[in-house]
Amino acid sequence: MPFQDSFEFAKKIDSEDPIAHIRNEFSIPKDHNGNEEIYLCGNSLGLQPKLAAKYVKHELNQWAELGVKGHFSGDFPWMPYHEFLADGFANIVGAKKSEVVSMNTLTANLHFMMVSFYQPTETRHKILIEEHAFPSDHYAVESQIRFHGLDPKESMLFISPREDEDDIRDEDIISLIKQQGDSIALVMLPGVQYYTGQVFDMQSITEAAHDKGCNVGFDLAHAAGNIPMQLHDWNVDFACWCTYKYLNSGPGSVAGCFVHSNHHRSEDLPRFAGWWGHDKMSRFKMENNFKPMKSAEAWQLSNPPVLSLAAIRGSLDTIKNAGGIEVLREKAIKLSGYMRYLLDKKLSDDVAIITPTETNRSGSQLSLAIKLKAGDSSDRGKLVFDEIEKQGVIGDWRHPNVIRVAPVPMYNSFTDVFRFVEILRHAIEESR
Repeated sequence: MPFQDSFEFAKKIDSEDPIAHIRNEFSIPKDHNGNEEIYLCGNSLGLQPKLAAKYVKHELNQWAELGVKGHFSGDFPWMPYHEFLADGFANIVGAKKSEVVSMNTLTANLHFMMVSFYQPTETRHKILIEEHAFPSDHYAVESQIRFHGLDPKESMLFISPREDEDDIRDEDIISLIKQQGDSIALVMLPGVQYYTGQVFDMQSITEAAHDKGCNVGFDLAHAAGNIPMQLHDWNVDFACWCTYKYLNSGPGSVAGCFVHSNHHRSEDLPRFAGWWGHDKMSRFKMENNFKPMKSAEAWQLSNPPVLSLAAIRGSLDTIKNAGGIEVLREKAIKLSGYMRYLLDKKLSDDVAIITPTETNRSGSQLSLAIKLKAGDSSDRGKLVFDEIEKQGVIGDWRHPNVIRVAPVPMYNSFTDVFRFVEILRHAIEESR
């Protein structure tokens, strides 16, 4: 169906949307006048699913009523609670149940994975990351290199966009791997770039890296719950993700981790061990002879916080009720496509969309650079952002000049998109 520039058209698409009802399963923030905000910040913090609140309250009640017996009682006892999330995580990232586990936080998991998958030698010691990576990833990589007594100036290998381009070309990544792969111990890139919203070709990157003997890991913070993936089939060695963005599990919620089954029986693989990674059949014998589980669970250290897991379970059940990641992706393509259409039609002279246009290279997030013209203040973009926020649009600002917005298919509508573009247009006019 060709898009049209009218509020009536947006309402019509919403009325025909087969998963429009899922919006009612979320708590939508309201402004000071009691009106629902246009929340386009799911790439930073997803909204609260009502099931998440319900499930957390249930566990609080279990704690109050059962005390320690809650570890073994009820439909969802705490002892194996992380196992109840495995199906949902596996479907989200394209994995076997045994390859996923909920534990720790994102950066902590990246560190634990690098303990196992970054084992530098004299000739193979580099880690390939993107230039201007998300700071936490950069810090983690740099500190791991220093931990091994190496110099980041020699062992950090950067890939960057070409001059006057915003996005990193996949072919440039693959070319660099082919050229320097013999010196690369680990390729660690995002699945979706946080600033531009670019989706990387994880399958091709993994194939190229493995051809040169490199391990491969991905930070899926902006990919999990945003785009479909097939980590098992792509033979990715490991991946880590947070659960508070597109997975809507609450601020600071427990993260997820993937370890390919190829590595599950490698008992001599270096790891930092904890008792929750020990074989669960003999864990409580307290024998102090570590026997790792034959799954991603072997990388666990401690029993995870159940209240956070309950919120994640509520979110994963909401995704399941919506039809799963493929259904969400289908709507997401239409939502972001409609936003692109309206921006190109109304604001092409003032807004540059730096997110790639190809469907396979972009997810829900669109990164908008406000164009500067003669006589404009250098902070024009920030002034525009501040104004749309006053008008009830919740997105986020990233220096030096980008407004990130993400129409999320579970709780955003086509009328949200239409209203956002109108508010942005007025804000830009006011900034002149």
